[in-house]
Amino acid sequence: MKEIFSLFFPLFVAVDPIGILPLFISLTASLDQKQRRKIIRDSFLTASLLGTLFIAGGRLIFQFLRLTPQDFMIAGGILLFSISLLDLISTIEKPLRRGGEDIGVVPLGIPLMVGPAVLTISLIQVEKFGIFPTIVSLIVNLGIAAFLFFLSDKLLKLLGRGGMRALSKISSLFLAAIGIMITRQGIMGIINY
Repeated sequence: MKEIFSLFFPLFVAVDPIGILPLFISLTASLDQKQRRKIIRDSFLTASLLGTLFIAGGRLIFQFLRLTPQDFMIAGGILLFSISLLDLISTIEKPLRRGGEDIGVVPLGIPLMVGPAVLTISLIQVEKFGIFPTIVSLIVNLGIAAFLFFLSDKLLKLLGRGGMRALSKISSLFLAAIGIMITRQGIMGIINY
């Protein structure tokens, strides 16, 4: 059970379905239910495909660029910490409003659902747990995000915009802690190497 939690939770925090939910609501506010469903499907498929390809090909990328897992852990941990820190200290919400139904691919699928945080954690988890469990964990987490998108109207009524922002900030705090942990593990890996 501890391994399942260790595999699932960091990706849940990195995907941050609660944090990107307000962005989804903002991006799709003027669209009808059919258009929203298409955007949810497109974002899920895009994020799943990119994440799976990156997880499967990550080792080849490491070999080609002559990176060690420890190098990636340190860089990824610093990046995760920086992303979460920016989110934690930002007080100005910049709504993203674009027309068209391609928003399911960009920006929702990439980089919001599968961005630097998810890719970094996925590659690190492949080293610990293997490719298949990491892919399954990613797909489950992306499925949770898509499910929350489907429930967005109900959740917004239940929590309100303030509640959604509070949950997003808590997720960012966990992401910052995970970034520090990953950096520490990378440094310890180099020291013990």
